[in-house]
Amino acid sequence: MSRPRAVVVVTGSELVRGDRRDLNGPFLAHELVSLGIDPARIIVVGDSPRELEAALRLGLDADLCLVSGGLGPTHDDRTVETLARILGKELVVDEQLEREIESVSRGHAERLRRPYADFAPGVRKQAALPEGARPLGLAGTAPGFVIQAANAAVVVLPGPPPELRRLWAAALESAPVREVLSRARPAERRTLRFYGVSESAVARALEDAGGDDDGIEATICAREFEIHVDLLVGESGGPRADAIAATLRERLGASLFTEDERTIAEIVLELCRGRSLTLGTAESCTGGLVAARLTAVPGSSDVFRGSVVAYADDVKTGELGVPMEVLAAHGAVSAQTAAAMATGVRKRLGADVGLSVTGVAGPGGGTPEKPVGLVYLHAAAPDGDLAADFSVPTDRETVRARAAVAALHLARRLLSQNRDGSG
Repeated sequence: MSRPRAVVVVTGSELVRGDRRDLNGPFLAHELVSLGIDPARIIVVGDSPRELEAALRLGLDADLCLVSGGLGPTHDDRTVETLARILGKELVVDEQLEREIESVSRGHAERLRRPYADFAPGVRKQAALPEGARPLGLAGTAPGFVIQAANAAVVVLPGPPPELRRLWAAALESAPVREVLSRARPAERRTLRFYGVSESAVARALEDAGGDDDGIEATICAREFEIHVDLLVGESGGPRADAIAATLRERLGASLFTEDERTIAEIVLELCRGRSLTLGTAESCTGGLVAARLTAVPGSSDVFRGSVVAYADDVKTGELGVPMEVLAAHGAVSAQTAAAMATGVRKRLGADVGLSVTGVAGPGGGTPEKPVGLVYLHAAAPDGDLAADFSVPTDRETVRARAAVAALHLARRLLSQNRDGSG
């Protein structure tokens, strides 16, 4: 028996134009995989009625169609009326839903000091659902709902990601979705994450291990300057998955840093926590990106002390104690300055571990000796230091993002190395 298919339709002209990045499609696809449903397509479509209708018709060919966006009160929120037309259903105002939306909207009207009459038409529009639809509740004023089509269970959710995720749990409990889930076959998922090795090297190792098939679906993805191997393991694929993982460990063990879905920031914080160490960062070209990744992890405050963003040379000397003679002799972008920054931030913030980044992010500022893309990193801990550098001529955003990831991996190496110096 094959797994049920799902199509995700993400609506919004701002997504098609590139003004905003789609977060809903990847979230829903990940959820579907974990539930044992095959996410066959993610379709991002604008607010054009013709394009929206074409996308929804493709979705209705699947077992499960998930739609996000287009549920607001304005003229360009067309998801509900378009879906109703395709299904041949009348739009019917749900009176209970209308009262709930009205209650929220009256609060908005009072706060904005506007008459409720300004909101009333939009309230009625949002409360009108295709005949037979079952509301999932409200997120803001947008109602989610589920409806059974001829071949597909259709779930319609709000566009803002926090609102969509709030109603997703209710969608999973609805009868049409539960029926699809009853036919799903959740697969075991195994993850191996590598850093400091090329995607092609990982691909060769996977091929030498026999590749996928025989109950295994393997994917290799370059993600955040790391290489992730995901193994979806079917009912009979356990032994093959064991063999593949063993081969990858044997061939690429020096680059393998985790076999779960923890981020590198989570791993660094856990390593510090396990040794009762605190951490501080000193950043120049990354402008706080390393600190942002660390503080995005809930509970990081018991480890992370803070960050000094020392962009100008006088801030490096005044706040981090980088000697002026080091800057004069070697420059702000140098291994010596990175080392002094890491030592300085430990003292300045009272941190056990100091992590520093300095480089030329571009597009200007490079020289033949120190080109755009050159970055120096340093990690200093009570029992030792590690330094690293790289030079990748690319755009500013990529240099900064790569530097932030490289800094965290440098800290991981330092914190996880054995007393004999091996990593």
